[in-house]
Amino acid sequence: MLIEFTVAGGSLALWRKLRKKSAKTLPSVPSPQPEDNKPNKLQQTAQVFQDLKSALVGNERQELQNSLDPNLQGMDEVQKRRNGRNMLFSIGAVGLAVLGTTSPVFYLLGSAAVIYLGRHVYQQVWRDVKQGHLVSVYLVSSILVLGMIATGQLLYSALAAVLSGAMVRLIKKAEDNSQKQLINIFSGHPKQVWVEKDGAELEVAFDSIRKGDVVIVQAGEVIPVDGVIQAGSANIDQHILTGESQPVDRGVGESVFAATLVLAGRISILVETAGDETVAANIGNVLNNTKTYKDHLMLRGKKIADSMLPLELTASAITLGLLGPLPAIAVLWSGLGYRMIMLGPISVLNYLQILSRRGILVKDGRVLESLHNVNTVVFDKTGTLTEEQPTIGAVHLLADYDESQVLHFAASAEHRQTHPVARAIIGKAQSLGVVPSVPDDASYEVGYGIKVHLGQQTVRVGSIRFMQREGLPMPEQLEGLQQQAEEQGYSLIYIGVDNVVAGVLEMQPSIRPEAHQLIQHLKKRGISTYIISGDHEKPTRTIAQKLGVDHYFAETLPENKAELVKQLRDEGKFVCFIGDGINDAIALKSAHISISLKGASSAATDTAQIIFMDGTLAPLERLFAFTDEFERTMSRNMIISLAPGIINIGGIYLLHFGVAASMGLFYGGTTVGLANAIHPLIKHQDKGAATAKGQIENNKN
Repeated sequence: MLIEFTVAGGSLALWRKLRKKSAKTLPSVPSPQPEDNKPNKLQQTAQVFQDLKSALVGNERQELQNSLDPNLQGMDEVQKRRNGRNMLFSIGAVGLAVLGTTSPVFYLLGSAAVIYLGRHVYQQVWRDVKQGHLVSVYLVSSILVLGMIATGQLLYSALAAVLSGAMVRLIKKAEDNSQKQLINIFSGHPKQVWVEKDGAELEVAFDSIRKGDVVIVQAGEVIPVDGVIQAGSANIDQHILTGESQPVDRGVGESVFAATLVLAGRISILVETAGDETVAANIGNVLNNTKTYKDHLMLRGKKIADSMLPLELTASAITLGLLGPLPAIAVLWSGLGYRMIMLGPISVLNYLQILSRRGILVKDGRVLESLHNVNTVVFDKTGTLTEEQPTIGAVHLLADYDESQVLHFAASAEHRQTHPVARAIIGKAQSLGVVPSVPDDASYEVGYGIKVHLGQQTVRVGSIRFMQREGLPMPEQLEGLQQQAEEQGYSLIYIGVDNVVAGVLEMQPSIRPEAHQLIQHLKKRGISTYIISGDHEKPTRTIAQKLGVDHYFAETLPENKAELVKQLRDEGKFVCFIGDGINDAIALKSAHISISLKGASSAATDTAQIIFMDGTLAPLERLFAFTDEFERTMSRNMIISLAPGIINIGGIYLLHFGVAASMGLFYGGTTVGLANAIHPLIKHQDKGAATAKGQIENNKN
């Protein structure tokens, strides 16, 4: 069993320390590189082993953590001293065990040393007994230790202490390394930053930045704050936050986020949030809370192992009667299901990290286990299947003006407006080569429209109510256009020139370009799809038909969305609801699994369990793919947890395995299981993560 003889871990530390010392005495010989500078197969294999070692041991990560937080270095030194003392205990216990073969006195001393090393296990057994939990993995561990001592297997017992201590330390390292990488993927920032004060640029400590300061960031630097660009422009890699594969261009008036990297350009940023209040820090806090899910998984793994104990103890008791005490002890080394206590949490932490690197923020780790149960996906229509930015469809002409003239009037009126309707009109005009004019003056009425003067002409752009308020006569053909718009689910924007309605623009919702492919993918997975919309029945039906969605609910009030989700749950469906964040909070909470598209700006306040940081539906297909892979990894974890034990019991009866062979199977299986849990992290190493880490290392200087 995996006895918590953590004190024995010092032997591993000593071995590594001796390796480092011997390495320093040898001259370094550079390895030859191929002419094309590409690594050969041998080098690639060596790199894989190096990555595995790094993932398991995490020394480079520990050094990086120490550089970011000097307090950690002191804690690390304390741990090293403790490991040194533990190493002495381990060597002493093994030495006494060896001497115990020559003298009963040494055997007694060695037994006492081994029992002392396992004191934490006995304490846990006592706590379990007080709680009424009599049969546990800790009890079996205690029986193993005492049984081996009683049957003269002291040396094996001492070696188990050393191996168990080293394995526990290795597993703890691997788990902590995965956890730290997960949490700190968003936490890098420079110690010093440049700020603009009174026309001069000054270098100040990062901790001194406050809201309202102006921070200067140049190419190659990590943005240290959330804010709005006040001057300049830049090409920014936001991969770490949003998962976007391509850098984005940002200019004056646009928002930027901490922990993202400026690839080119120079910008002055008006600080909105800094330090622990930034989006990146909030995401780090979310992940920091998510990591506590490992305790839930460890408890579940312990329950799996405990459920196997009656079988294991029964097999050991039968073996005691048939074959004797030593084979009976060997049976207890089977450890059926025991490895899930550690393999489950490590796998979850690794997949949380893999997903976060791809712009998928999982706020509740339990959803990784339940995503494969999803058989129904419900989409909120507006803002989820459709984009916030509408598009211009047909242009209806109602007076003596052509299409270009109507668009010229509309685009000129909306020339300096930034709302979605204005962007749609200006975009349509630009696509047809229409250049807007700058109006002489403008009068904007919220909810109605805008009135401007272009030379001697008065131009009005807005709703039909705005035209009526302004006293413009309504042509007869407008009634048919209005009825058609209501049925089709789009709105109408009216263009008035002087005293006539010159034209009408169809403002149509834009279906997300990735939506159709996604729906087809869900169908291939056998997942039913639904749309919930507040729109009229016909436009909702039209979008459902265009995308191939199976069912839809139209004219649904926001407060009724949750009831519909609950109705689907009551029908036995496992529901994933995808909405636009806070506006769908109740429906999100009513589903088994909830996903939001709001992205980085709402990561800390969004009620969804999963957030797609790039604000699109594109990551959903990727999420299901990683869920499938996660399930395969967990299935292999379970097989690896059971198979060595079954082989061990069979080997004891058929091949006369002894304690040594059973121990070898147990620790060999544990090593294989650990490699299986770590493998996805190595498999999905990407350039973005490496770049982020490298940048953080650069900034620590």
